Amino acid sequence: MKLIKLLFIRHAQSVGNRQKRMQGHRDFGLSTEGIEQAKKLAQRLVLEHKRPNYIYSSPLKRAAQTTEILLTHALSAASTAASSTSVSNSASGASATASSSTQTQDALPHLQVEYADELKEFQNGIFEGLTWAEAKQRYPALCNALEDSPDWIQIPGAESLQDARDRARRFIQTLLTRHTEDTQIWIVTHSWILQHLIAELLGSDRSWRLHAHNTAIFEFWLDRSRWDHTNQNRLNTDLWQIRRFNDYRHLG
Repeated sequence: MKLIKLLFIRHAQSVGNRQKRMQGHRDFGLSTEGIEQAKKLAQRLVLEHKRPNYIYSSPLKRAAQTTEILLTHALSAASTAASSTSVSNSASGASATASSSTQTQDALPHLQVEYADELKEFQNGIFEGLTWAEAKQRYPALCNALEDSPDWIQIPGAESLQDARDRARRFIQTLLTRHTEDTQIWIVTHSWILQHLIAELLGSDRSWRLHAHNTAIFEFWLDRSRWDHTNQNRLNTDLWQIRRFNDYRHLG
């Protein structure tokens, strides 16, 4: 089996989250609490020996800062493991030098982050950066219409639901085309687009509401070698597994 392990991660709490703002593409950084949340997630992933081969991230500041904290801890843990191996091998004699060098290189992956625009949050047009109370003051008729109807009403200047689903599809298709071997991939993104990414990965023709907590993990394992098969293996749950869903136990 060529197993791909996907960890979708919502960014840590941002200043905009704390202020209950509709952030959209506005570049709010992490709050003080958010920085601590990201560190707790990083420590958990290290304890679970989760080391990514690839990291994708939204380029928006709140996601990029979360990614930076996770990456720093991952590389630090790899460096510590390499140092421990080196000390152990040194005690065994000079013949271990070459082996130690190789293991050190293996334990220090040259991880790079790829920032993907497809992972950005909802582009919410004239609501960007506003609280709901501020939006109601500026656009009372629109806000009243949104509150009165469950149907989609296009916000001026915002992307459509189809736009969002299309970019989610592009990202998932690119991901599964690019990665065909055993690998672990971390994807740091935002709560709203995460709904569409997960729906697309699961092959659902609907996007489903989910309340992703800050730094929550959504972990999926899939057998890439059989992903494109059309036989009964598509119904074989050994090959497609949801391992964790909205898991934020690291926050206590």
